[in-house]
Amino acid sequence: MDDLSQMKCVACRGTEPTLSDIQILEYQIRVPEWKVKKVDGMNRLERVFKFKDFAEAIAFTDKIGAIAEEEDHHPLIITEWGRVTVNWWTHKIGGLHQNDFIMAAKTDRLL
Repeated sequence: MDDLSQMKCVACRGTEPTLSDIQILEYQIRVPEWKVKKVDGMNRLERVFKFKDFAEAIAFTDKIGAIAEEEDHHPLIITEWGRVTVNWWTHKIGGLHQNDFIMAAKTDRLL
């Protein structure tokens, strides 16, 4: 299997289907720390990262922002003292796409 963190996101036009439950399971094995969470009827990937203080949390948030800009794929990020919660999903299709798993793997590599 390819290393997801080395893959590039593909442009999403909004006409692609969301991943099936089987596809989600196949990708989730490759990013085991991430949980699939349903919010407003849409699947998202979520992971909570813990840090020793706010400075580390905000530095990590900045790194996520940089890779999100590079790939033109943007998450929901909640930054608080010692903790960063990240959610990836594809807004245009209302759920999970391969790009979300690629970005989850890239986020993991930032640690």
